[in-house]
Amino acid sequence: QVQLVESGGGLVQPGGSLRLSCAASGSIFRTINMDMGWYRQAPGKQRELVAAITSSGSTNYADSVKGRFTISRDYAKNTMYVRMNSQRPEDTAVYYCNAKDRGGDYWGQGTQVTVSS
Repeated sequence: QVQLVESGGGLVQPGGSLRLSCAASGSIFRTINMDMGWYRQAPGKQRELVAAITSSGSTNYADSVKGRFTISRDYAKNTMYVRMNSQRPEDTAVYYCNAKDRGGDYWGQGTQVTVSS
């Protein structure tokens, strides 16, 4: 089993920055070989992909966050991050961490990010 725990959410003003963390537990040999990503879900909307990073470090971003968000992984700490700069009110959502491989698809419990003055 793989467990994911997000942290770092909170209230930020427009134009501000936050960094979210996703700590993975379980077999480190398994988790470092998983593809991971950040998703978000705003009230009344479907969950959407924000950014993804493969086990080899290749990244992919939603058009709405390109140039503002940066996804990364620390394999030694078994942790994934997303640095969110120049935040906008429309970034307000619950952010979820995801990890997947052939054996399963795992989600964290989510962390709230609110962008408001």
